[in-house]
Amino acid sequence: MMRKVSLVMLGAVMGASIVTVGTQTRFLSGSSARAAASDTYRNLNLFGDVFEKIRSDYVEKPDEQKLVEAAINGMLSSLDPHSSYMDSKSFRDMQVQTRGEFGGLGIEVTQDDGMIKVVTPIDDTPASKAGILSGDIISAIDDENVQGLTLNQAVDKMRGAVNTSVKLKILRGDKKEPQDFTLTRAISQIKSVREHQEGDDIGYIRITQFNEQTFEGVRNAILKFQSDIPADKFKGYILDLRNNPGGLLDQSIAVSNAFLDHGEIVSTRGRNADETQRYNARPGDLSKGKPLVILVNGGSASASEIVAGALQDHKRATIIGTRSFGKGSVQTIIPLGQNNGAVRLTTARYYTPSGRSIQAKGIEPDQVVLEDVPDDLKGKDDTKGEASLKGHLKNGDEEEHGSQAYVPPDPKNDKQLIAAEDLLRGIEHKASNTAPAPTPATGEPEKMPN
Repeated sequence: MMRKVSLVMLGAVMGASIVTVGTQTRFLSGSSARAAASDTYRNLNLFGDVFEKIRSDYVEKPDEQKLVEAAINGMLSSLDPHSSYMDSKSFRDMQVQTRGEFGGLGIEVTQDDGMIKVVTPIDDTPASKAGILSGDIISAIDDENVQGLTLNQAVDKMRGAVNTSVKLKILRGDKKEPQDFTLTRAISQIKSVREHQEGDDIGYIRITQFNEQTFEGVRNAILKFQSDIPADKFKGYILDLRNNPGGLLDQSIAVSNAFLDHGEIVSTRGRNADETQRYNARPGDLSKGKPLVILVNGGSASASEIVAGALQDHKRATIIGTRSFGKGSVQTIIPLGQNNGAVRLTTARYYTPSGRSIQAKGIEPDQVVLEDVPDDLKGKDDTKGEASLKGHLKNGDEEEHGSQAYVPPDPKNDKQLIAAEDLLRGIEHKASNTAPAPTPATGEPEKMPN
């Protein structure tokens, strides 16, 4: 098992994050250090002056703890959509979620221009069962407008005692048509991996999110298929990452390694060249080289994109579906100690083995297949992607927005799944909604400057 690198997230889009208990100190010398310190202390004095004015002159006595937390949140949220502050309760909830069990609605959200946007509902949770879709905007919770709330405050309002209800006002599609949904909170035990045979010759593995149980679930599924399907009939695997918002980085690395026996899987690069980390596959392809198709769509983000990008670059898998979300940044979870919660701070971008960043671009599938969307959902099923989020990290001039995120509930109508099966069985797929995608970048990973 790989060394654990805990990557977690609560309420916001799940992504590649690293828990650390230390900080790095960088030293400046001479006059530049004194000037930098002088500017910093001057700005801190300004903050102190404003804080004191609020304490002494505001019309009502303020809660000083909430003032400090609001100031920290404002500072972090001004950086990018994925940096934030978690109070002690939110931090504990996040740790529970990464273990695969939590109370709530089972919905992954992010904040965009003050609104709460659904990244994806998690399979078999109150949100997915109620019909919440990727790309939905939550404008009100229990009739309270979410404008002005932080992401964590909105998430807290959606949480509550098991078997209690919460009403969400949803704005859907380009016309932002309002709809009310009443959901019942439940303890969600997230089984991150599900598997079954497609016919008698294909192993299908669905990963809903990357939590602590994911690699073990994938490993068990592979071993089960190898035991149940005769080797001479076994056509290969389908790995379904559609509407998977991401999760733990170490799990995405381990899942990638299950289909590789050498080479780089992903690299992370911070502000300074010496912070680059590279994660390589270890010998031992658990899948024994069997053909692999990966399904992605506009709701596939972060850790999902790490897996798809690595296996695409190594030409180990064929990617089918639509462009992924495009979250190519790494967040570090920094516990603050003394029951003070934690800071979630963007500290790096990640790169696929060929050196490409998918930040605000996404993974382009090798074969684009669009689903047939019901008339009542047409125009409402697309995610806008990372590039649409206010304050997102830029990635050149050719950014790409989101794509279709609809998955038919009946597998018989799932054109992406059918295309994957046909490819593995050697059947030429001639559907009118199938097209080749741009050829992905290949070659050696980009070198960092010395």
